Amino acid sequence: MNYITDSIENIIKYYQSHLKNGLENDQISLAQEKWGNNTYSEQKKETLGHKIKEHLLEMMNLVLLFVAILSFYLAWINDQNFTKTVVVLLIVLINITVAILQENRAETALTALKKMASPTSTVIRDGKKQNIASQDLVCGDLIELSAGMQVGADVRLLSANALQIDESALTGESEPISKDAQAVITDRVPLGDQLHMVFSGTNVLNGTAQGIVVAVGNQSQMGQIANLLESQIKTKTPLQKRIDRLAKRLTIIAFLAGAVIFCVNYFMNDIALIDNLMTAVVLGIAAVPETLPVIVTLSLIYGVENMARKNAIIRNIPSVETLGNATVIASDKTGTLTQNKMTIQKLWLKSEKIWTSGQLTSDEIQMLHYFALSSNATAHFESQKWHVHGDPTEAAIIHFLIDHDLYQPELFPKRIAELPFDSTRKKMSVVITDNHSKEGKYLVLTKGAFDRIVSNDADAKNIHDQFADQALRVLALSYKHVDELPSVLTEIEQDQTFLGIIGMIDPPRPESKTAVAEARAAGIKPLMITGDHALTAKAIAKTLDIYREGDQVVDGITLSALTEDELQKNLKHITVYARVSPEDKLRIVKAWQKENQIVAMTGDGVNDAPSLRAADVGTAMGIAGTEVSKSASDIILTDDNFATIVAAIKEGRRVYANIKKTIYYLLSANIAEILIMLIGAIIGWGLPFTGIQLLYINVLADGIPGFGLSREKADKDIMSQAPIGVNESLFSRGVNKRIIVCSTSFIMISLIGFSIGRFVEIQGQAPSHILGQTMAFTILTLASTINVYNARSNHSIFSTKNSKNNLILITTLLSLIITLLFTHIPFLMTILGVVSLTPIHWLIAISLSAVSIVSIEIYKLILNKNNKKFIS
Repeated sequence: MNYITDSIENIIKYYQSHLKNGLENDQISLAQEKWGNNTYSEQKKETLGHKIKEHLLEMMNLVLLFVAILSFYLAWINDQNFTKTVVVLLIVLINITVAILQENRAETALTALKKMASPTSTVIRDGKKQNIASQDLVCGDLIELSAGMQVGADVRLLSANALQIDESALTGESEPISKDAQAVITDRVPLGDQLHMVFSGTNVLNGTAQGIVVAVGNQSQMGQIANLLESQIKTKTPLQKRIDRLAKRLTIIAFLAGAVIFCVNYFMNDIALIDNLMTAVVLGIAAVPETLPVIVTLSLIYGVENMARKNAIIRNIPSVETLGNATVIASDKTGTLTQNKMTIQKLWLKSEKIWTSGQLTSDEIQMLHYFALSSNATAHFESQKWHVHGDPTEAAIIHFLIDHDLYQPELFPKRIAELPFDSTRKKMSVVITDNHSKEGKYLVLTKGAFDRIVSNDADAKNIHDQFADQALRVLALSYKHVDELPSVLTEIEQDQTFLGIIGMIDPPRPESKTAVAEARAAGIKPLMITGDHALTAKAIAKTLDIYREGDQVVDGITLSALTEDELQKNLKHITVYARVSPEDKLRIVKAWQKENQIVAMTGDGVNDAPSLRAADVGTAMGIAGTEVSKSASDIILTDDNFATIVAAIKEGRRVYANIKKTIYYLLSANIAEILIMLIGAIIGWGLPFTGIQLLYINVLADGIPGFGLSREKADKDIMSQAPIGVNESLFSRGVNKRIIVCSTSFIMISLIGFSIGRFVEIQGQAPSHILGQTMAFTILTLASTINVYNARSNHSIFSTKNSKNNLILITTLLSLIITLLFTHIPFLMTILGVVSLTPIHWLIAISLSAVSIVSIEIYKLILNKNNKKFIS
């Protein structure tokens, strides 16, 4: 049974219903068994315990748990405090909590979708009219609709009187749809063109209707969306995947480093087995940058705060970074790229020139007043501004008059009669008093579709075609004067004189074109996906430079006919998708993801929810968006503006750049620590650091200043750089080379300092192993702390081009002060296992630390001369 193309007689027979009496009471339970209930099925929800277990077994959390256990053991056997253990466990707790909160969004979206179900419906059963809960509707029910009701199921219309439906939740288009029960459809057409159908979750704006329920629950259009929504599992973001890969690498490095030093000590150095094991454990811990997850989280949270100030509310914290690396933006048209307000662009008074701008003639003003008089849109003045109410098309006429200081409703003549708009006639008429005319007592005005107003007027047809070619929605107007109203009111529409036409469109937002240009410059491909007609979509897309010559415009029907291979082949050439279904939108998103692109998708309707969930970054509209679309999204735009997305992308790029700076900053010291320990053991000098000294460097010396990197401002050219590829490593674009250069510098100066303290007597202080460790610790601590300034930008740390960052200054000073305390206060020195240094030792330590800074400055200079980035 195809209830779109089959005749109404066959449908009634198929569902064993009755044209007047509906279903009999004893048929209801049978219909429920055969066609299902009017509810949405959902998968069994995971328990909280299962969710915690899943996230606890993620790689980074496992590494951190391993570190926590080892640090606990070290603290326990050395009779120390457990601060580090507590901190690491708190990081694990934060990671798991955030992940579970993100997952709960899926359940929230489905709950919001269920709330859209109409609470009650009016049906005729067994010949009696009755109100029932909409969840009790069954296929075959005879249902009645009237203004103000929400449709409880998918319904094939039997009759309709001036029926207008708001289908924006399904199609994304705010224009009311005028339904026609007599429409004949012989082939598959988009939802917006199924004029003889109404759908579950949509709203009746005007008129009345009767129909037969043809789909309930999961089989309805809303139910199919619920199924799609339920089936879309949000995968990890690219950043989360990169962090997982980094955790795996660090785990391997930690294990190998521990194994190597254990073997070296076992075969080359006389070290007790338990001490050797503990040394291996300490070296393993040195490979893990414990503060990295916290700094990454802080960077993301700061990005969330900045985006909120730019009208983007982040619901899924990691999506901050993901949006920054988006390579495709699939944007809705209405309200996002456009103003969501129909606006008169052109008008033509018969036998006159086309008006596009400038002064209006008195005759043109008169025609506009006639259009207003034949409309039901109204306006009232309140709080120093006009508020317009009514159908968007008619509201455009009132807005135009207001904008041109021509709206004076108090002077409008009295309306005597009205023939309301009808989807069959496609026009409406009004009768008003006209005391100033000699031609008749009453003025009849008829406004509607061009082909229902005009006939056999070549000039008018030519002007109409010009308007239509520019995707303008055309309204025509005719009139006549009468002395008396006919007994049959429809006769007033006969023998009228054509007056003129107006052409209107929902114009682009002024800032959209600039935003599209900025996105293109950033290497991001903009797409338009809309429920509107292809011609209108193409015209707007062309104006905004989304559509270019050689690009393709594809509608939903054409898209459905394409095989997967055909779609992938043409994907990069299709920039506009029109009249598409929820399944189509989902297919488009996944097709781009197959190309390893990071897709940002915008939407506002229920129909957008599955694709919002499936996209790498789903972006819902805060003003026009449904609760379902908001719940399924990662980001909500409070101003429904495409330009806000581009601004958010810039913020996301800043966040990602700062995370890469943090990784360079932290891993430079971590890798240096491992190699310094290995080299010291291999050449027989002993271990240059103790375990507690390594933990101090990782958590305090590096960790505290690293927090300041989360607040670093974006480079001026950040939006001219190519997006980060979905498979691109955190070490790409030269970060690995920067780490090698910095780590090598750290290794050299630390080993030099260690050898001086280990073998050279200075100012009467005898050399010793502990003095060597103190020198190596002091040098690496100072160098790695100050290295945060090298990590900030491509410029020299002395350059005036660097932006101001008070947090880095404060955290760096704090870290240095703490280091001075730990190297001068006896109690703290005992904890670290260091001894006092002479002034000469301090001078050497500071000088060697400065050598590291100079070496990196030279490296930056070389890169800048070759027009390369230090960090990008």
